[in-house]
Amino acid sequence: MSVEGLVKRLVEIGVAQDAALLGAEYAKFNRLFDRMQQVSAELKRRDGDQRRALLALYDHPNMQVRLKAAKHTLAVAPVEARQQLEAIAGSKWFPQAGDAGMSLWNLDRGVFKPT
Repeated sequence: MSVEGLVKRLVEIGVAQDAALLGAEYAKFNRLFDRMQQVSAELKRRDGDQRRALLALYDHPNMQVRLKAAKHTLAVAPVEARQQLEAIAGSKWFPQAGDAGMSLWNLDRGVFKPT
């Protein structure tokens, strides 16, 4: 799959995750989480770490997609990703705002170290 195809797949998974969260379908969300991790890992394996392609998703209309794009780009674009997480946390758009806030908390305390 091309990098563009992988980015598109991440968007599809993010939108599905959002629907699963809203429907309290946590088992489905967890399966989607695993699939998203696989897509991100494939982007990372690509020459030059192609997770930078996810920066284009920072303006996506779906908050879950923006959140996941930010989290998956922390290692390759830490300043931009942090700004995105701060904006999401400040939006009070839950549950994504809570996830972004916890991610920032974990980053600041060294609990989470992007790779």
